[in-house]
Amino acid sequence: MIARPARTIPVPDAVASLAGRQLPAHVQSALGEVGLAGRLLTGRTLATVPASIRTEPTVRLHVRLCAANKVLAAHNPGLIHGWADLDWRNQ
Repeated sequence: MIARPARTIPVPDAVASLAGRQLPAHVQSALGEVGLAGRLLTGRTLATVPASIRTEPTVRLHVRLCAANKVLAAHNPGLIHGWADLDWRNQ
């Protein structure tokens, strides 16, 4: 699969929020779900838990991320969030 080039033109916050308000409600909630699942997956919340206990919540977060991506892909394939889009700064 060929990756799309990164966007080099910054979008002003007012334009981004206007565009976000034009999305249907189920797509807006899917975007919020992707953001939340991504922050929980990349955060250090589960880092202190033993691996045998950590597996189940991690799998649930991946399921939530996949379900939200499915909704986003049905609306616009450009909205899908992958590993490169998740916030890795807090690791």
